[in-house]
Amino acid sequence: MATSQDPIRSRPIQVNQIPWVEGGPGMRTRPLWEDEATDRKAHIVEFEPGAGMALHRHVGHELIYLIEGSLVDESGTLRPGNVAYRPDGCVHSNSSPNGAIALAIITGGNESATEIGDAPGSQIYVPENLPWQPTPRGTYTKPLVANEAANMTAAINRFPTGAGIPTHRHIGDELIFVIEGASADESGAITPGNMSYRPNGAVHTVSTALGATVFGVVWGRTEAL
Repeated sequence: MATSQDPIRSRPIQVNQIPWVEGGPGMRTRPLWEDEATDRKAHIVEFEPGAGMALHRHVGHELIYLIEGSLVDESGTLRPGNVAYRPDGCVHSNSSPNGAIALAIITGGNESATEIGDAPGSQIYVPENLPWQPTPRGTYTKPLVANEAANMTAAINRFPTGAGIPTHRHIGDELIFVIEGASADESGAITPGNMSYRPNGAVHTVSTALGATVFGVVWGRTEAL
């Protein structure tokens, strides 16, 4: 039985074990995670060919990691491995000409809009065009989004074979989506296509026996223990 003295651990999210829920026309979702206190959530969203969303305004922030297919909006085309950031106030529409599967990490929601005006647009990042930056712990990163007001960062992180992170505590939440390899900690291994949620206060290590590449979204920071 857990006690108040037990450390907070990370929580694996096995994506394929979560059932699909019907969404808007031509869309369905797997609701992966939600935190009511912060109004944050993560979904896998599947678009049928030709499906999309009419013009809308984001009331909060949205990050998209495209897994399969393509998504088109006023800022361009999102392709597999690309990341889109829709900041608070962003107005856009989107469509998927041939279908798509995407990971959506959302704070807040959206509302219908009739015009874009001077609202910010979505921002598209193509990680394959960015250089890897080494970190002091022997890993590599491609920073994508840093929003100080939202206390949020997003990056693609690469762990070479055998690399890891020693014991640390999360001051704020973190979500990771494993792109390739496996990321393991005291709660188990996270394999490609699956996720891990590291809640505020979580204490853990990270190991990657054969290496890993992950898409990570962080609210807050970590501290070494």
